[in-house]
Amino acid sequence: MSLTKSWYTIEEAAAKYGLDTSQIKIWIDRGLVRTEGDKVVLVNGNDIEQELHLVPSV
Repeated sequence: MSLTKSWYTIEEAAAKYGLDTSQIKIWIDRGLVRTEGDKVVLVNGNDIEQELHLVPSV
């Protein structure tokens, strides 16, 4: 179990990672960022970090 928060609203994720919400939505549409909720309530921060190359791929 992770001790850090890994699910964020799109707005929280944009602020945390210095992105536009539109960029996150593009990654969601491409299936690169996992979401939770029928109307994209939460996005996965780990996936965003992967896209930003902050976390090396395994």
